[in-house]
Order: sequence, then structure tokens, then C-alpha cells
Amino acid sequence: MNASAPAKDATGFYVAALRALQEARVPFLVGGAYALERYTGVCRDTKDLDVFVHPRDSALALRALGAAGYSTELTFAHWLGKAFSGDDVIDIIFSSGNGCATVDDEWFAHAVEATMLGVSVEICPPEEMIWSKGFIMERERYDGADVAHLLRADAERLDWRRLLRRFGRHWRVLFSHLVLFGFIYPAERGRIPSWVMEALARRLGEESRRDAPSDPVCCGTLLSRAQYLVDVDTWGYRDARLVGPASMTEDEVAEWTAAIEGPPPTATGVVGQDHAAGSDR
Repeated sequence: MNASAPAKDATGFYVAALRALQEARVPFLVGGAYALERYTGVCRDTKDLDVFVHPRDSALALRALGAAGYSTELTFAHWLGKAFSGDDVIDIIFSSGNGCATVDDEWFAHAVEATMLGVSVEICPPEEMIWSKGFIMERERYDGADVAHLLRADAERLDWRRLLRRFGRHWRVLFSHLVLFGFIYPAERGRIPSWVMEALARRLGEESRRDAPSDPVCCGTLLSRAQYLVDVDTWGYRDARLVGPASMTEDEVAEWTAAIEGPPPTATGVVGQDHAAGSDR
């Protein structure tokens, strides 16, 4: 597995870190570019290594890497830590930036065995990769092509019922990727099971016939931490990250927002809906 052939120093760091985690008996999965290449054959430059752990093991993973001599930090308390060796980085991931795709025991139950840089590891299941990548639609990063390539590689082998369950009430996000898959690969759209498309289309039809909810919630913040700030900060929409059973806290949202590079978007001109600034969010 090449995954863009990291520099010699980075390779040594990755191998030593993976072995340190194994010696400390920290359960982990390799994701990111390495897992994507394993499933799809797509090889691209990567500046770091993505290691996924259960939230209960995140502190243990950082301690193990710290004991191995690397600098570590809990970068964002709700989803991400890091380990450093010079300019090389390992991301210790235990959820997602939007708080939706938290690593749980099922990630490990369905993991796939692989060899990375000569080390025997397990990699993230494709279903969970689609689930977590499906929400990444930032201005500077969009993982829709990764989702399409994973579908192209594994459509017939995916556990579609688990994938539907993973997206749950956010099923429209999955449906959007499946519709786009048929656009991207017209000759291969039949590889998505017809019952999946029919079930999601039926949900869409049933929902369209019902009255729209009266509560003004913006779910765009689950797709991009930056591009929908104007909706929640100015136009009066409630932030979907703060709503629901697995919601983030206001402090977590504020910390994640503060890390955005560049100025946040602002409203200009006339908006299409009457949501005045300062209303209930």
C-alpha cells in the first residue's frame, strides 16, 4: 500500500507509532488515504496518517504515543487529537467535526485486515468511511469523489442496511450521494441496489407530501462548519449541531468555529427569507 509514498522520515514515524499503539494494546483502525487506496486504488498525496480509535481509548492512544517520545495534543475535545514528529503528523480521530460519525464498536466489528508499511493493521470499514466522508462538503474540501469511488469499488459488497442505519435521520445526505453516483457513472448506476433507491425515493415522496417543519433549523452546519455560519449567526436559523440526541455543546461548536482559517461568510444584499438577526437560534 503506497498511499502517496510518504517521506522516509514520515514512514519511520508512522511505523513506530503504529507499533507503539499495538504494544500499548490500544485498539485502532487506519483510515484516510491509506484505507481509500486499499479499497479504490486511488493514490494521492497525504500529509498525515489517520488513525481511528473509540472515544474511550483516545486518551490512552495519546498517552501511548507520548510515552513513545512524540509530542501530542487533544486538538478538539469532541473529535480529534494529534501526535507530532517534526513536521509529520498522525491524527487520532474518535468522531467527526460535526459530531455525527462517532467511532463505536461496530467500526471494529466490521474492520478489514490489511498490511500498511509492513505492519499488520485493520482499516476502517467502507460503510463507515462513506458515512463519515459523506458529510464533508467544505468550500476547501469536498469528499464526494471519495464516496463515489468507494461506491464504485464496493457497491455489491456493502452492508446497505447498516449504511442506511448509519445515516439515520440524515438519509437525504446519503441519497444525494447515490443520485450523484448515477450521474458520475451512468453505466454503473444499476450497481446501487434498486430497493435502496426506491426506499429513499419513497421517503422523499412521503416527506414532500407532509407539511414542512415550523422550527427553522439549518442542517448545513453538519456539512460545512464555515459556509452556513451566516445562517445561524445572522438569519436566525438554529444550528443543527446543537439539536438532537448526539448534539455538540455550544463550547465545542465555538472551538471548532474559532479554528476556521480566514474570515467567516457574511450576509450581503437581500435574503430570501425573513429571519431577522437576533431571533431565537
